[in-house]
Amino acid sequence: MLGRMSFRDVVRIEQLAVDCVVGLYPHERHASQPLRVDLELVLDTENAARRESVHDTADYAATASQVVFLLRSGRFRLLETAAHAIAKLLLAPPPPGEDRARLDEVMVRLTKPGALKGFATPSLEMRRPASWCELGLEEKPWGTVDVVHETRDAGIYRLNVAPGKGIPLHVHRVMRESEMVLTKGLLCQDELVPPGTVHRWPRGAAHRYDNPTDRWQSILCVDLPKFMPEDEIEVEGDPADVPPEPPWGPIVGGY
Repeated sequence: MLGRMSFRDVVRIEQLAVDCVVGLYPHERHASQPLRVDLELVLDTENAARRESVHDTADYAATASQVVFLLRSGRFRLLETAAHAIAKLLLAPPPPGEDRARLDEVMVRLTKPGALKGFATPSLEMRRPASWCELGLEEKPWGTVDVVHETRDAGIYRLNVAPGKGIPLHVHRVMRESEMVLTKGLLCQDELVPPGTVHRWPRGAAHRYDNPTDRWQSILCVDLPKFMPEDEIEVEGDPADVPPEPPWGPIVGGY
């Protein structure tokens, strides 16, 4: 029997509007400005259509929310830097606890409408195949870290917490850390948090995660500046009372 044909279908997310710190000039380094994001996510959707399962395709609500989180949390000097970070995040193999299809290719287009003060509108478009994406991998006592992208200003990581393990209570004195929960079943500050939950930890705010389930759990993390091992300081006592950020846009489904 002949094997099933492989197809290249496209899921598009168009005109995603997000404010982001992106630019080289001093006046652009500390204030956000509007970006427009257009994405093409290339994959075979035959299984999704047959099974009617979002896990076999590109979940556009989850994808849009993760891209918005990345851009709002990071600091980028060029559109090229932001586009590469988005492409790596989208093309990365799913982390151990995230049940979704892997993309074959992505197109990322970033448009910066205010850059030329109305005289023209600059944009950048890039296409990359899955084979282009390479992640760093670090082993931790509680699981693994996928190093998605690092620059002098920011680091983007996926924290993968093994079943029954937890990231100990700790603080940062230098780094500013933003985190989005990607999977269902993780405890943050001893409370169950749904996928899509975002915390932005002030410097000195003690925080922890625990995985009481029998499956891996993952967190998308952005550090400003990139991760500094000496700045992850384990502490004792109670976790800080830091409420999550109000949800953005579409509700992110649980994997």
